Amino acid sequence: MKMLLLLATLASAPLLMAAAPMMAGADQRRSDQMSAFQARKTGGLSLREIEGRVIPTMKGAQYLGSDYDSGSAIYTLKFLRDGTVIWVDVDGRSGQIVGRTGR
Repeated sequence: MKMLLLLATLASAPLLMAAAPMMAGADQRRSDQMSAFQARKTGGLSLREIEGRVIPTMKGAQYLGSDYDSGSAIYTLKFLRDGTVIWVDVDGRSGQIVGRTGR
């Protein structure tokens, strides 16, 4: 019985190791979401408010999603236009665009 348990444990080890990076990514996303929520409570803008300001200015571009950096309170919105990726950095406190790459 102990040998069977040991074999089952050894057989599942690669699966557990493969899942570890995904779990770490989920933890980071959860942390970023909590940081964005806390910033919102202290007067920062929500992602929806920022999207509402930026997306209409990106005519002809497909909105792909966003990321939030809690250290700088910067939202990065990602767009695709004519095969070119465009990154728009927005200050989560003021809603001002603070950086942009691509055209």
